[in-house]
Amino acid sequence: MQAETTESRRLEPGKLVLASHNKGKLREIQDMLAPHGFEVLSAGDLDLPEPVEDGDTFEANAAIKALAAATATGLPALADDSGFCVNGLNGDPGIYSARWAGPGKDFGVAMQSVQDKLIETDATDRTAYFVAVLCMAWPDGHTQFYRGEIHGELAWPPRGLEGFGYDPMFVPEGFDRTFGEMDKQEKHTTKEGEALSHRARAFVKFQKECLPA
Repeated sequence: MQAETTESRRLEPGKLVLASHNKGKLREIQDMLAPHGFEVLSAGDLDLPEPVEDGDTFEANAAIKALAAATATGLPALADDSGFCVNGLNGDPGIYSARWAGPGKDFGVAMQSVQDKLIETDATDRTAYFVAVLCMAWPDGHTQFYRGEIHGELAWPPRGLEGFGYDPMFVPEGFDRTFGEMDKQEKHTTKEGEALSHRARAFVKFQKECLPA
């Protein structure tokens, strides 16, 4: 059960569970956590089952994953729920972004589906945005949420072999290259040295409020 409190907590140094089985997300979050000295364990390392994500918001699905891992392990757990929202498709695929990739998790299929649906509906709006919500959960049910977004436009055909998911078809505002054409350092940092990607923007908020000072 989720704790009924609005008090913000900071993590104490020690073990932290990343409640994800997505290798791309795990790599990105582990890289961001690396300087902070935690012993990071993934849900896969601990053989945790993947919970059913039946929430209707990114926040709800992130909480499902984080609370399941925290309850199962007795350790604080951090989960990410993220998605790709296309304005010309009324925000789809949104929270169903992974499902568009099918059982084989083929995001080439998912990106083609986005393009096909835009053509089928004669949509002219090719703006889009990524959303990432981080949920930090403790074994007693306390949760804290951190949301990041990055807006931009669709590219077709997809370009680049970096990143994962829908990265090769997304060009962030102010750039002329897709996330798929950026290495991880460029993807997560703006020209001004600030957070660029949706996950990096969420992590900055998480870091300020939750990580040891």
